[in-house]
Parts: sequence; C-alpha cells; structure tokens
Amino acid sequence: MERRTVLPRASQNKFRARKTTVDGVVFASKHEADRYLELKLLQRAGKISNLILQPAIHYMSQDGRRTLFRYIPDFLYVEAGEYVYEDAKGLQTPVYKLKKKLIEDRYGITIVET
Repeated sequence: MERRTVLPRASQNKFRARKTTVDGVVFASKHEADRYLELKLLQRAGKISNLILQPAIHYMSQDGRRTLFRYIPDFLYVEAGEYVYEDAKGLQTPVYKLKKKLIEDRYGITIVET
C-alpha cells in the first residue's frame, strides 16, 4: 500500500501546487503524485515498463561541448516498444513552452502532457 502525505500549506509554490509525498518520493504537486500512482499500476499490469522519474535531458550546444539548459520531464517509460516522455502539467509557463519546443525539435521526441 502506498503511503501518501500532502505537506502543509507552507510548502505551496507560486502556482498553488502542494508538494505531495508518495512511497518516500516528493512530487511537486498532487496531480503529479496521482499520475505516478496510475503509471505504477500500468507498470504492474504490464502495459508500460521501465518507469523512470524525472530523467534529465541536456540541451547541448551545436558543437556538443556545453549544456545550454536541462529539461526534466516528470516521467519516462516504455509503452508498446516506444519511449514516452511525460509531464504532469497544471500551468504551462512561457519558459516551459519554449524548452519543450526546443527539446522536441532538437531530439525528435514528443513530450506528452497530462
């Protein structure tokens, strides 16, 4: 059985998301924690595999020598033989939209939003 803790209001961020802990992992929002529980069920059922939390994607300079920024989606998993990058989003900031577009264009991936 998963242990879930919603932290007190003092831990809210500027977007009113409340940090939530599940299985000892602190998530930025209740929405993200709930999605994690759904993905765990899908993994147990064999629908997805290799669930990874917050994998970092480095956006490299053209010469490949420097990381210009990091994009950290909430989840990475394999579904039907394909890698799926997923973000549990409540609010899409302009910075998020720009980073997502740059990462998708450079690396030819799609980031799914839930």
